[in-house]
Parts: sequence; structure tokens; C-alpha cells
Amino acid sequence: MIIYEATKEEFMNDVTDDSISVKIHESYLQKIGKVSLGEINSWNNSMNYMYKVLNTPTIPDDVGVAIEYKVPTTSRRIDFMLTGLDEKDQYSVVIVELKQWSTINKVESLDGLVETVINKRLGKHAHPSYQAYTYARLISDYNESVQNESISLYPCAYLHNYIREEDDPLTDVIYENWISEAPVFTKGDALKLRSFISTYIKKSDRKRSLYLIDHGKIKPSKSLQDSLLKMLEGNEEFLMIDEQKVAYEVALLMAKKAQTTDRKQVLIIEGGPGTGKSVLAINLLVRLTAQDMVCQYVTKNSAPREVYTKRLQQGYKKTVINNLFKSSGIYYGALPNEIDVLIVDEAHRLNEKSGLFKNKGENQVMEIIRAAKCSIFFIDEYQKISMQDVGSKEEIKRFSQLYNAEIVEIELESQFRCNGSDGYLAWLDDVLELRETANADGFDLQYDFKIFDDPNELRDEILEKNQVNNKARMLAGYCWDWKKDGKSNPEIHDIYIEEYQFSASWNLNNTQTWAIDPESVEQVGCIHTSQGLEFDYVGVIIGEDLRYIDGKIVTDPFKRAKTDKSLSGFKSLYKKDKDEALRIADQIIKNTYRTLLTRGMQGCYIYCVDPYLKEYFTKRLSRQKSIIYPVPKEKLYAVAEGRVSYHVNSKRDANNN
Repeated sequence: MIIYEATKEEFMNDVTDDSISVKIHESYLQKIGKVSLGEINSWNNSMNYMYKVLNTPTIPDDVGVAIEYKVPTTSRRIDFMLTGLDEKDQYSVVIVELKQWSTINKVESLDGLVETVINKRLGKHAHPSYQAYTYARLISDYNESVQNESISLYPCAYLHNYIREEDDPLTDVIYENWISEAPVFTKGDALKLRSFISTYIKKSDRKRSLYLIDHGKIKPSKSLQDSLLKMLEGNEEFLMIDEQKVAYEVALLMAKKAQTTDRKQVLIIEGGPGTGKSVLAINLLVRLTAQDMVCQYVTKNSAPREVYTKRLQQGYKKTVINNLFKSSGIYYGALPNEIDVLIVDEAHRLNEKSGLFKNKGENQVMEIIRAAKCSIFFIDEYQKISMQDVGSKEEIKRFSQLYNAEIVEIELESQFRCNGSDGYLAWLDDVLELRETANADGFDLQYDFKIFDDPNELRDEILEKNQVNNKARMLAGYCWDWKKDGKSNPEIHDIYIEEYQFSASWNLNNTQTWAIDPESVEQVGCIHTSQGLEFDYVGVIIGEDLRYIDGKIVTDPFKRAKTDKSLSGFKSLYKKDKDEALRIADQIIKNTYRTLLTRGMQGCYIYCVDPYLKEYFTKRLSRQKSIIYPVPKEKLYAVAEGRVSYHVNSKRDANNN
């Protein structure tokens, strides 16, 4: 998605008549939503500097200009791009990362990071050259048009307010690897940047490369489950951007520190669905293992461990792989500091007791911190889906303090899943009434969200999507009993929706890798077999435990299946404290559907058993059709009319619309 696109001549005219920020703002409101005053000011400032750079006949007037292009599979945007043809008539794109920064401190201990003041707060951030380079690599890796059409990308950074001095920290030798990939220009370098651009863009391509990039298929060729083998062979398959890079370097530093001091290190990394927590965890596992540290990847949920293990068996003995991936319930007997680093993914799922009968140990959070010199917890408290889940930031801090550990907290914000749409996640939270958000009226329309009237049609759509690369699956709320006799028999179905003569079986018990087994697409996964994993597309059946009554979302724990252990203890608590039991169950049910509805990287399709809930989703989605966004009078007035994003999939309704 591109917020603003034009020819160079059109861009220059828009800057000349002071309409550039207004046009960017209008398009931003329509395509994304609210924008901060700081962002508007940055457009006013930076675009005037780019005008000076481009004010030359050596760069043709009809080359393409793009502002605020969304990097594939993330929520990050590229500030400025120029597109055209090089001297060999090949597609050529120059990427310019624009910065308002005026001061920088180098950070020697963390690779690719600098320290600067943003919003009056001093903090660590990715070096501008690192940013520009990783954005270019992500486009190259994830945009099929760039790969197929041989579009060359040339990244650079322009800090137009920054006065470079001799022996400047911005260009220190520790950053030369990144600067060699993406040169950095500062105040007074307009002519140098102009020369850089004109080296690669000689003539117009009539914005053809811009069109190819904007309409290129997003193909996540380096997704976690497919790349794990190569990662553990020492090849870091995923580039980390922004907060990921900060968290990665901090984690490496803390792990090293824990090996040379007597004080434990605890890192808490918080992030919502799709912020790259698992990617970061596997990168750390690879790097720390390579540095001769005893390092293990830990989860309560076995599904991701089993999937990763199966992927890795081709190149490693199973015993070696099993030693890298561990259950969270095995550390109650571990000696203090027995393990160098424990990387705990889905830390919100940690329990108090361990063992089959929950009668071993005291608290998994405590036991992990006690067992490791360095503990790294990846957490999203909105993904707690069981009454036994005790993992929380406060719980981690409490036991960290008990062991006198040094605690560091980091938050991940960049969005990789859901096609990089932060708006979809915020909209979903608002729709499920988990929290009020600014996205009550919609989200980035690049994410494929459909509502089906018939579960059979939903299944047909998932089967069709799965033919591409075996990355589409059916999921459902746990409202149907898992029949004991049918756990390994696909002929015995568990899920029945009689109105549509729909039936399906839960994923079979004879495989732990339902998520990647080609023949498993006919089976339906639940929260326990899908949490921690991702797919391209998911089809979610929302059961009777989530309904819409009298104008609000209502949860019903009594509609959960008897075989579901997520609400174990609910009935006894209900007898003692009805309100508290219902409050906890309400949170768990909503969290469960939030998790299921965010498993798809490119799209999510739903069927609601409750017709009123289906109508509610439809209305909330349809509010995007015509939305008036409030804008300060002194800036502009704008009405953003988005495309219709509610897809009618019932043949009956399709004929009536």
C-alpha cells in the first residue's frame, strides 16, 4: 500500500504550493486512519528537503515518487521512494529513510543500534542505514514482483537536520557494515544524495515499477516453520526490524552478562499477535547456541515444538532437536543456574503446577528463573486462554525479585501477521469488547476478512486456499466434545452444525503436527493445537460460547465442551464467587477467539453459530463503507470512503446484493 504516489513533477508542484502534507494526510486518513500532528509536521519538513534534492533536470520529471509505502508483512512504512529505469533500462528503485534527528550517540555493545531523542525521550533505535537496508531486504524477500521482474533496490538514509562532524558517531566504524549497504546523508548533503539517486535512475518507467511493487503478491517465502532448519544450521533467515532488532541485541547482551556475573538476568518481551515474538525467539536460539551456551526454547503448548522438531529431523538426530525444544513443566527438578539461557515463548501460558496430574513443582515461572542464568519471556497477556494460566509480567517480576535478578522490559509493536495490519488487531479487540480502540470503525483493507453464512462454504474456501502451499487450516472454539473413540479416526466426526448438514472431526490424536500435515486440512484445530503457530489463511467457526445479546458481546462458559480443560475449576469457583468466576471465564473465552482470529497472516474467514453475532460482525465491518474522520479545522476537512470489505459468501445473499 502506498499513501501518496505521483511523478517527480507532480510532487515538486505539490511542495511548491504547500499542498503536499495535505494530500498525504487525506490519503492517510482514507487508507489507514488517524495520524499524529508530529507525523504531519515531519511531512512538511522532510518533503521540502527532498524538493531541494530533486530540483534538477538530471532526474527526469516523469520518474515515479512514492511516499509512505508499507513494507510487506509488517506495519512499518518507507518514507520516500523514487522509481525509474537505470542506464541498462532495468527497473530501479531508490529507497530513502528520512529522519528528523539532530543528535546521536553510538551504542557499541549492541549491533546496528544508536541512541537518540524521540518525543523527548532518550532511547535506543535502529541505525538509519540498518533500517533502510532491512526494509529493502524485506521488500526483496517478500514481494514477488520484485523477485520476478528483477527490480533493483538501492536503500539510503537522509538525516537532513543532522550536522555531521569529524569522528561522528553516526558514521562510526561499528556501523560501516550497514552504511556500506545503505549510505547515510546528512545536512548539507543534498547534492551528494542527488548524485546517488541519479546514478541509479536515468529515465522514466512511467511508474511501472511502482505499480509492480504496490500490486506485487506478498509471498512470505521465509516463514518461520519453513526456515527453521536453515536457521539452526547457522543461517539467520529472518531480518529483524526496529523493536525486534533492539530486543535481539539486548537479549544477546543480557545472556552474555549472565555468564560472566553472579546475578541472574530476566528479559520480558511483550508483544501482540504477529509482532515477531517466535521469529525473535528462534533467532536467539540459533545465535546463543552458536555461542556455546546451553540454550532451550520453552513452551507449555506442544504444537509449535512438535512442528519445529519435525521440520528439523531431516538434518539432525531427533535427540539433538529434542534438547533444543522443551516443555515448561520439566524444570521443577532442575538445579539453580543449571541452564545458560531459557527462551520462553507464549509465557502467558505458564502454569503453577507441572506433571500430568498437576501435582509436581510449585510455579513454572519461578522454576524457570531459578534454573536459568538468563531467562527470556515472550508474553501477550491477551492470549491467556485457560484458568490455569498464571504467566504475567507481575508474576515474572515477583519471582525475578525473589532471586535478585536484573529485569529489563521491551515491547514489540511492529506487525508481521495479519498482513502487517495493526488496525485489524485493534479493530478485533474493539469488536470483542476486550478494550476500546481507535479502530472501532475498521482496519487496513489489505487484510482478507470474510464472513460466511454457511460453514460448508467456509471449508470449501479454506480447501482451495490450502492447495497453494498447504498453509490454510480450519479452527473452532472448543464447543464440541472431542470423542474418545474418534481421536485417531477421521471417519468419526465431532463437530456438527445440523442446519447446514456440516460435520468435521477435530485434529487427530495420532499426529502432533496437524498444522503442517498435508492431509490434515479436512480436520479442525482448536486453541490448544494452533496457539503459537501461524498460517496464511484460517477459517474460524465461532461456537455458542460467544454470542451477541441485547447490544453486547456475551460469553457463555456453560457452552464449552466437557472435554475442554481450559475452564477446569470454573464450576467450583462459580459456587463460591459467581461474579468472579464469570469474569475470568469471560476473559478466557474472548482471549481464545482473539487468538484464533489472529492466526492468519493474509486472511481470516469466519462462520458464527449465533446469527446475531454474525449480524454484529457484519455491521461492524460495514461501518468502513462511509466514515467521516474528524480533522482539525486549521488543517483540512476530509471524508474517507473506503472500499466495501464485507464479502458476501452465501449464494443466497450474493444473488440479493
